[in-house]
Amino acid sequence: MSRARKKRISDDDAWQQAYDAVDHAPLLATVGVEISPEMLKLALTHRSFANEHNHLPNNERLEFVGDAVLGLSVAHKLFELYPSRPESELSPMRAAIVSRYGLADIAREIDLGPHMLIGRGEELTGGREKESILADTTEALLGAIYLEHGFETAREVVLTLFDAKLRNATATTKHQDWKTTLQVRLAELKLPVAEYRAEAEGPDHNQIFTAEVLVDGVVRGTGTGPNKKLAEQEAAHQAVLFLRDHTAEAVLGAK
Repeated sequence: MSRARKKRISDDDAWQQAYDAVDHAPLLATVGVEISPEMLKLALTHRSFANEHNHLPNNERLEFVGDAVLGLSVAHKLFELYPSRPESELSPMRAAIVSRYGLADIAREIDLGPHMLIGRGEELTGGREKESILADTTEALLGAIYLEHGFETAREVVLTLFDAKLRNATATTKHQDWKTTLQVRLAELKLPVAEYRAEAEGPDHNQIFTAEVLVDGVVRGTGTGPNKKLAEQEAAHQAVLFLRDHTAEAVLGAK
C-alpha cells in the first residue's frame, strides 16, 4: 500500500503560519499602539513572500499611505522646530529624514527585521538587512497605524520614532547622527543617496566591523566599530568631512 501523500497547506495557511511563527508583541510595545493581527500581517508582508505564495496581498498599498503620513508629519514638525529656516533648507532636511536610510535606521532601532514576511530568495540574500525592504516595511507599518487609528495617532508615532533625527537635523554643533547629516548634505549638493557596505572580522564574541560609504559609486568615507551601525556612522562622518573639504571634486566627479 502506497504511503499517503502529505497534504499541501494552502497559501493563506502558509501566510498565517509564517506570521504566527514570530511573537509580534515586542514590536507593538515598542511602537506604542495596537494593530489588529490582520492589518499587522499585511503590513509585514513583502511582495517577495506574496509572490511566492500565489500572489497573496502585500504591503505596498500600506506603504503608499504611510509615505504620505510620514512626509506630512515630518514636514509639520520641521516647520515648528525651525521657524527661521527657509524652504530651501527644510526640504533637504525632510528628504534626508524620510530617506531609505533614515527609515532603515528606525527599522533597526525597533528591531523590525525579524517580524517581516519575506520570500525564500530574499531570505537567502540577506533581505532582512536590506535597507529598501526595511524602509518600505516601516512605511507600511505607519500606514497601518493611520488606517486603524487616524492621523493624530500615526503622527505621534512618527514624532516619537524620529525625534532624534528631527532635533539633530540642523544642529550646528557636533552631530551624533552622521548618516542623516550626510544625506542632508548630499541632497543639498544634488548628489545621489549614499550606499553602505560593511564587513566583520574576528570571533563572534569580539567582532570588528569595517564600513565604507559610497557616493555615486566612489568611496568617500571609511569607519570601524564594534557593530555595523557604529562603523557606518563613522564612515558617514568621514564622508561629511570629505564633502566639506572637497565639495567641487565630489560634485564634478558625479557628472
